[in-house]
Amino acid sequence: MEMETLIVDSGEGIGRITLNRPERGNGLTPQLISELAEAVEQLDLDPEVRLLVLSGNGSGFCGGYDLVASAEKMLDGEFGSDDAPEGSPLDPRVQAANHDPDRTWDPMVDYAGMSRNVRAFMSLFHCTKPVICKVHGFCVAGGTDLALCSDLLVIADDAKIGYPPARVWGSPTTSLWAYRLGAQQAKRLLFTGDSLNGREAVEKGLAIESLPPEELDQAVEELAARIAMLPLNQLQMMKLLVNQSLYAQGLHQTQLIGTVFDGITRHTPEGYSFQQRAAEAGFKQAVRERDEPFGDFGLKDE
Repeated sequence: MEMETLIVDSGEGIGRITLNRPERGNGLTPQLISELAEAVEQLDLDPEVRLLVLSGNGSGFCGGYDLVASAEKMLDGEFGSDDAPEGSPLDPRVQAANHDPDRTWDPMVDYAGMSRNVRAFMSLFHCTKPVICKVHGFCVAGGTDLALCSDLLVIADDAKIGYPPARVWGSPTTSLWAYRLGAQQAKRLLFTGDSLNGREAVEKGLAIESLPPEELDQAVEELAARIAMLPLNQLQMMKLLVNQSLYAQGLHQTQLIGTVFDGITRHTPEGYSFQQRAAEAGFKQAVRERDEPFGDFGLKDE
């Protein structure tokens, strides 16, 4: 498959999707999100593929949404070209009009855009084949949606994973934290926006294995090869069987609330103040000021 933001290939029963915007921390854009869903669908339909491995090029897995340009320009409406169709809910011009504090905010425009992102992230969850997510460096903010929608998370010891936008200007739209960690541990992270290193992620149950960075690739390859030994139909049935328990716990309803809340967080007084600061001083500076009191100084672009 020819992709602009991903590298997609397969062999020996394993389909591989690699986020490939290393110069932007593999930041999420409408194009990357759309290509991700397309790649998952194609590999899911490939009878030679038994499982998928999701990873990222560069210094880290994914720094979340690529919001630098939009956050800095949202309030003055200065947008250049974007890869979203003109007039769609993901078109930055539509977003700018909807996020103008002098105009009435339409939450359903917000939901129309973000729910499509959730649908794309959840393609990893709905894929009939197992998905391993390999995390190195950092996996923060929207990047955690990719990791938690995958079936198995293998992470480097020194990697950081968390959702700093819980402090201001964000709500986890795929809302899988409580399902992966339990209610109390999820609250501990979302009440602070704190992140975990790889070893802590395993201790809390967020990841299945943590390894020194130099051993991460080999460990994922060995796990993938072991899973690929099973018949495809067995893997599909086992994944569907386990996923039913999350559906029964109300995952769809939780994601609906989380996605609506994400829009609300960007339209509170604090959300507008954060956005104004980003327009004045730059998005990275606004994130740094938000996160410095917590000691992590803005892990990466969100």
